[in-house]
Amino acid sequence: MNTPLSRRHLLAGAATLALGPRAFAQATLGAQGEGRLVVVFLRGAVDGLSLFVPYADPDYARLRSSIALPAPDGTDQAALTLDDTFALHPALADVLPLWKQRRLAVIPAAGSPDPTRSHFDAQYYWETARLGRGGDTPGWLNRLAGVSGSAGTVHALGVGESNPRILDGRAPVKLVAHGRAAQRPGALQNPQARQALMALYDGPDELSRAFRQGAGSRLRTAQDLTREMQAADNGAAAPALLVQDARNLGTLMRQERSLRIGFLSAGGWDTHAGQGAVAGQLANNLRSLGGALAQLARDFDRPGDVIVMASEFGRTAAENGSRGTDHGHGNAMWLIGPRVAGGRWHGQWTGLAQANLHEQRDVPVHHDFRAVLAQVLRPAFGLRDSQLAEVLPDTRWDARLDGLLHQA
Repeated sequence: MNTPLSRRHLLAGAATLALGPRAFAQATLGAQGEGRLVVVFLRGAVDGLSLFVPYADPDYARLRSSIALPAPDGTDQAALTLDDTFALHPALADVLPLWKQRRLAVIPAAGSPDPTRSHFDAQYYWETARLGRGGDTPGWLNRLAGVSGSAGTVHALGVGESNPRILDGRAPVKLVAHGRAAQRPGALQNPQARQALMALYDGPDELSRAFRQGAGSRLRTAQDLTREMQAADNGAAAPALLVQDARNLGTLMRQERSLRIGFLSAGGWDTHAGQGAVAGQLANNLRSLGGALAQLARDFDRPGDVIVMASEFGRTAAENGSRGTDHGHGNAMWLIGPRVAGGRWHGQWTGLAQANLHEQRDVPVHHDFRAVLAQVLRPAFGLRDSQLAEVLPDTRWDARLDGLLHQA
């Protein structure tokens, strides 16, 4: 039975069953949570069944006559074997070593318990960790930044989006543009333009203070990245934006140790038509994703570091008439890190038989995404129950996921 996070004695009991009393005390009271968290969010609802492929399920090929990945045969023209149940899309070959090193784990049937198929609503729920809309609800990563570090210090970094809901809130954050644009300070590089803008915003009001802080941050960021990227690129052309964004995030979080929370997102996953299988629209995007995840795994390799990859919901188990997939429900969540109990999948998986699907069409949500995040945040940030409840309100502990991360 799932247990409210706010009830310490029941939470402790659930953990004791999995770890033993001494291990639970060490996990809760020992290491103070010095990890870093990077969230990779795939906007548009990625087809998790094409990333983490249930090739052994007899219904998989039947439901996807033109977009099913061929069963593993040892070549790069078929899915890559992970175990007797699941395989990996060959375009994600860059992350296969992480599975073999037991640093990559997957929860194949996770997501939001809300059944909406609206991108806008589902993304809002995911980014706020609350079901139901509230215009001023802060993002859960911003709440995490507020409870996990000293007030007034920037602890969170977002790459790519100008104002993602997940980072919105009272805690200060740093935002960086996509790709090579992050290395360009724009008008601020011109001394006359910079002087004019600073004069315009030199007052004591909140808007002026925010502008001056952001201007200084962008100028320093551009200078830091330009120096490092020029050396690393060695004259080579820039890779896909997602990979470059991952490199930017890793560079800045290495240089500024107070940054313990990173957010990276990418769009283009709404594959209603012409999705493709081994090759095609989705495969092209997955190559960039695989490169970005591999880059992040290299940059975030300290014991408490965890990378979480997720999407707002999944896609239909069956392909549609346009050789694509439509909006679904449950999806796979990926975790990467040194303490991740990897090389295996976790939680409940009931297959693709119609009777086991949500509304007889979608992967079900057996595990609330917030319960997965709770398993990550407790050891990585050493949060108390009250702090965990503030970051992930209304979340219930899911003991079926105990053991998802190795304790310190």
